[in-house]
Amino acid sequence: MRDMSSSSLLWCLLVVCVLTVVQIYAAEEPKVLKVFNLHATDLQSSLLGTPDAYVEVFRAYGFLGRTEVKNNNHDPSWQEEFSYLNARENNILRLEVYDSDILSDDLLGTCERSIKNGTWKHQCFLKTGGILNYSYTLEPLQ
Repeated sequence: MRDMSSSSLLWCLLVVCVLTVVQIYAAEEPKVLKVFNLHATDLQSSLLGTPDAYVEVFRAYGFLGRTEVKNNNHDPSWQEEFSYLNARENNILRLEVYDSDILSDDLLGTCERSIKNGTWKHQCFLKTGGILNYSYTLEPLQ
């Protein structure tokens, strides 16, 4: 009988904890994530030559979009802006930089970070060389 009452108590505590977390998450104000001002410097091509670079942008579990390919450019800049509604602080923002090739595209590097409220500028060093610079804003819906 004693084991049953202690397991019931533990079960009740677990339910209360889960409900508390759900209430906190539901009460959080929806926010907009905007990723912009993407530019790279000193990109290296996986083959001999000049990279044809583009960036794919991801938020948590979803694909936000892809920039256009900048052909034959070690220092490309992209004008695209990516937005996502219902973003939350501490979601993961991931940017993947690729060199576009005829047969298959080569990953030049990945940048990943936990997003915070406000506007931020970041710099990411890519595994094959070069740097990706980008900005993002996380703010409440207007």
